[in-house]
Amino acid sequence: MNRIALSFLVLGALFTSCSSDDDNGSDGNQVQAPATFQFQRNGITTVDYNGQTTRIDMGEEFVTAIKDNSKTEAELDGMFTNTGNYFSTTVLNESTKNIRSKTAASSDYFSANTTVANAIKADFDSWIANQVTEVFPSWETTATAGNAGRLQENGGTYRYINSKGLEYNQAINKGLIGALMVDQILNNYLSTSVLDAGTNRADNDAEILAEGKNYTTMEHKWDEAFGYLYGTDDALAPMLNQDSFLNKYLSRVENDEDFAGIADAIYDAFKLGRAAIVAKNYTVRDQQAAIIREKISEIIGIRSVYYLQAGKLTLGTDNASAFHDLSEGFGFIYSLQFTRQPGTDEPYFTKTEIDAYIAELLEGNGFWDITSTTLDTMSDEIAARFNFTVAQAAPSN
Repeated sequence: MNRIALSFLVLGALFTSCSSDDDNGSDGNQVQAPATFQFQRNGITTVDYNGQTTRIDMGEEFVTAIKDNSKTEAELDGMFTNTGNYFSTTVLNESTKNIRSKTAASSDYFSANTTVANAIKADFDSWIANQVTEVFPSWETTATAGNAGRLQENGGTYRYINSKGLEYNQAINKGLIGALMVDQILNNYLSTSVLDAGTNRADNDAEILAEGKNYTTMEHKWDEAFGYLYGTDDALAPMLNQDSFLNKYLSRVENDEDFAGIADAIYDAFKLGRAAIVAKNYTVRDQQAAIIREKISEIIGIRSVYYLQAGKLTLGTDNASAFHDLSEGFGFIYSLQFTRQPGTDEPYFTKTEIDAYIAELLEGNGFWDITSTTLDTMSDEIAARFNFTVAQAAPSN
């Protein structure tokens, strides 16, 4: 399934809206979500998330370039920071946006914690550098424990790994899902510290628009959160599996029968929360933000366990496949520190806990030495923080 189960979306949205009308008036205003993410003022759309679309487009070219052994560290760094005109289009090269500045940059988690934010940015910098200095020079060499190179899957695909079996490109790609998309959605744009910053609430109440725009600042902040998930597609009929980041893995989770319906739950919460801003009902707005935080955090937890269990299946028999899955798992585990427990200011896993998991995965010769027992223990511990089991998250075969 590429499309959200949207064949019944309009009907489902109507039922959601009607049922929520019974209990969403605590601020004195009833809220009814539209059938799609369509909001207008004077017949003109108020929805704008162009900045998020730009960063996703940059991210797509960046994670593709990381797998090109002809690239230099300067070129890859230039794509991460948008310096040097290394993108394929003038629009991206001339944009004021870049990826690095929004990595680990949320208001709630990092505005007062620049030391940790800089350490996380440095992780990505080092993965880029190591891809160029460790993996690219060994592109045609068969990897062995303690030595970078390539391994060929039974199906024929080559995987390019460091001395511990890690694909840096997967660490970067999946790590950005958490450090960029999840962190910006859950801990920045849906935060009251951002939505209600300055005079935002009073301006929204009075419908005072941002300068030169057709939206209030609060409306726009909510839309920017929406854009980090659906930014490459039409908000009125969003598709899944349309990018290499959060949108793709929402699709993967939605297509698992154990989690079917999560896509509609997230889309519906985005719609109702945005409608609540229009209605000036901030209680409903914050309730929907909590739903989004829970569901998006679950995606990261589910895929962390999925890849640990997938890697276990072929470990020792097809190490190229196993190490590829474990590299994806590495990136999703890294992303757990950017999740958000609803009703709290805390992630499901702290940075200290994640650093310990990363150290455990890379201990000794890393994936070459990892055991099924370690992967099972880690999977159990991750699932226990969420409302799913290892069996539900694991590959069906």
